[in-house]
Amino acid sequence: MKSKIKRTEKKKEKFRKAFHRQKELHSLLREYGGDILDSDNFRKTDEYIQHGNMTVNHHCINVAKYSLAISQKLKIRCNRRELIRGALLHDYFLYDWHDKHRENMKRLHGFYHPGIALKNAAEEYELTAREKDIIRKHMWPLTVIPPQCREAWIVTTADKYCSLLETIHFHKGRGKKRQFSQDIQLKQQPVKVQYQG
Repeated sequence: MKSKIKRTEKKKEKFRKAFHRQKELHSLLREYGGDILDSDNFRKTDEYIQHGNMTVNHHCINVAKYSLAISQKLKIRCNRRELIRGALLHDYFLYDWHDKHRENMKRLHGFYHPGIALKNAAEEYELTAREKDIIRKHMWPLTVIPPQCREAWIVTTADKYCSLLETIHFHKGRGKKRQFSQDIQLKQQPVKVQYQG
């Protein structure tokens, strides 16, 4: 009986720690990237799918959270503000890369989107050199030139990790499901049957 109580207490404590950890990550995202999270263009990224059924919006937020977690777990000193802002903007390309009619760029999206994301982010935000490096180099080794700062290496690692989890559907998003259910509702129309008597 006592062992069951101890296990239950351990589970509760583990849950409490995880809850406080998530709360801390959310408050850091709000503190350093609130303006990005609240912007119309960043919210628009919720319309585009990144990997699996994860939206670009949720992918970027996950990358920012994992970047913070990696830097804290490995005790890597870095500028949290630039880390978070670069992670949130790393896929700020603002289009659906799955669109077959988009100038035949689907096959080359991995090579081109960092430059497009940097251009879009630079038009809206005052970016530091580190933030630019994070956005420009997050697709290394496809970008050939490796990241030049710790923050960019951390975001690159977090992006690869999140992309893997999303592609194998370990991290599940809501994007495709929502679109799929809307498509079904549009297709389901009452069938009129006429009886001839």
